[in-house]
Amino acid sequence: MSGARQETENYNFAVRAVRSLIAVTVAKLDAIGTIILFAISAALRITQRPFRWRELIVAMEFVGVGSLPIVLVNGVFTGMVFAIQTSVAFEIFNAKSLIGGSVAMAMVRELAPSLTALMVAGRVGSAMCTELGTMRATEQIDALETMAVDPVHYLITPRLIACTVMMPLLCVGFNAVALIGAYVVATGMLGVDHAMFFSRIYEWVDPEDILMTLVKALHFGVVIGAIACHNGYFASGGSRGVGLATTQTVVMSSVTVLVVDYLITTLWLG
Repeated sequence: MSGARQETENYNFAVRAVRSLIAVTVAKLDAIGTIILFAISAALRITQRPFRWRELIVAMEFVGVGSLPIVLVNGVFTGMVFAIQTSVAFEIFNAKSLIGGSVAMAMVRELAPSLTALMVAGRVGSAMCTELGTMRATEQIDALETMAVDPVHYLITPRLIACTVMMPLLCVGFNAVALIGAYVVATGMLGVDHAMFFSRIYEWVDPEDILMTLVKALHFGVVIGAIACHNGYFASGGSRGVGLATTQTVVMSSVTVLVVDYLITTLWLG
């Protein structure tokens, strides 16, 4: 009898575990669907009048110009560190001339869009979510609705456009300074010939690779903008709720960026 009872308890535990897993999965899929519909709703308002040029320019300045220093600093040191790391491996085969091409391929295909997106998610995503969440907590969004102003068109659409447009530009800047950093280390410290450094880049990096990094950055911008605006717009629970929404935004954006990066890479190179 004890064996049958233990078997029944194990079965019930397995059933509860499966039900919990299904419930969590359904909740996550529902949240993803809600964010996608929210982003589509904001995107459809692009042609709606009046055009919010001032809000758009302010959002682009915050996303692009405001994020430029941290993106460039990280890009320079990422390129320098990657050049040193690759030189350790290539020196075994006396092939340090391949540093330029390997750094360029790694940056253009993968590191530049991913690292740029993670930095933007931490800086821009959290700030946007906090701002919108504070506006929700202080009933400023409700006041806009009272004044017959569409809050999605006024608040969300400019921010979503700004993230989508500025992310590829930030990614280009990251690529440029990363290659400059790698060039300084490779030619100044590791003794790589100048012409050989650039010739490998020309041989290995194709226009398709540059297109892929821009496509990735474009999608990452949409992801970060949609998650940040959604979580901030629907934040509840006062200051504590705003804080939780901001934390959730950074985590969700970072994980989603990596997942989308994998999907785009698989579909592009598959």
